[in-house]
Amino acid sequence: MIESNAVPLELRWRGEPLHQALAAAAPALVPAVLARLIAELPAYAELPEEELRGDITRIIERGMAMVGRMLRDGGAPDPKSLADLREDILHRAEEGVPIEAVLNAHNVGVRVAWEHFSAQARPEDVRALAGVVDLVLRYLREITSVASSVYFQERDTFLADAHAAKQDLLAALLTGGDSLDAAARLGIRLADSYAVLDVEIAAHPDESAPGTNADVARWRKLRRFCAELERRSPHPLLSRLNGHGGVVLLARGDAADPDRRVHDLVLAAGAAAGADVTVGAVSASVPGIPEAARTAHELRRLAVAGRPPGVYTLDELALDYQLTRPGPARDVLAGKLRAIEDEPDLLETLCTHLGTGLNRRRTASRLHVHPNTVDYRMRKVAELTGLNPADATDAAHLRAALIARTLH
Repeated sequence: MIESNAVPLELRWRGEPLHQALAAAAPALVPAVLARLIAELPAYAELPEEELRGDITRIIERGMAMVGRMLRDGGAPDPKSLADLREDILHRAEEGVPIEAVLNAHNVGVRVAWEHFSAQARPEDVRALAGVVDLVLRYLREITSVASSVYFQERDTFLADAHAAKQDLLAALLTGGDSLDAAARLGIRLADSYAVLDVEIAAHPDESAPGTNADVARWRKLRRFCAELERRSPHPLLSRLNGHGGVVLLARGDAADPDRRVHDLVLAAGAAAGADVTVGAVSASVPGIPEAARTAHELRRLAVAGRPPGVYTLDELALDYQLTRPGPARDVLAGKLRAIEDEPDLLETLCTHLGTGLNRRRTASRLHVHPNTVDYRMRKVAELTGLNPADATDAAHLRAALIARTLH
């Protein structure tokens, strides 16, 4: 009787031990498997001839020897065979052979051997074939386990190296370092100019949903944002982002209207993330990127202080930007909010309310409060500062005060 956890040692084929029959058939089976690999798997058909006749042939021979030892010893793969198998699969991963091709290759080998023996089977051989099915399933399980482990390890190493190289290049561009050398190590060519984006990503509703893991929701939001940027950008994306925002460099390319392309791309990424995005954007050649990054950061902070979400350039925020320049006028403007400095709810509501164009319902929705709460807080702002947000002139002063306070 055949046990489920081991292949019995007495399995025989035409009167001799099955493992000996497999060894005798190997000289014919090895080239048959190789020919089938080339015919059925494009990834193997494209390998160099010397690799096919060398490494790949040796792997097929090792695979058959491993199965033979499993037949002889009761189905347990020996450590040396597993170590060799891992090394062989690692080489295929390094060469870029897809994991599905590697797994299919081992399935092809099993199929060729099965076809060879089953075609010759006699009634008395059925028991041996049944025992082989159990062994083959465990053999393929080992192959799948080792291949998956190796490929995930190789992928993680590759992604870590690529990420580190990208971060090195981004750091060099932002600090004025040797970006040419960093680009060469990454294997890309620098663009003539970049859109430097300072990004703030608002919270997704799931981040504050009861019973929801906020970290998971934040990561999913960021992943969708980055994926959409990658999908729409024809050039490698250089970014340093977390769940709240960060810095992105986009190659401007040769689009007819690169500023419009950047604007559309960022808004599409925000829509994919399901969150409002506010961006300060400045275009610059490679030497001007460090200064552009500082300006983009200021523009983003200005936009957050009383503007709706969107992409903002210096042209659009020229007045706001100038209001933040050092001088006595800036100090006077910032001082208009001194009465509510210790009232974070009032400051947040004022900023949000100005950013929605004084739309109380949209403000309430963004802050997750009742519209009456917005009305109450705006009355408190008017009472404490002497400036009424409902008055057009006072609202302009309040917005200017928020801007001055932002970079005070």
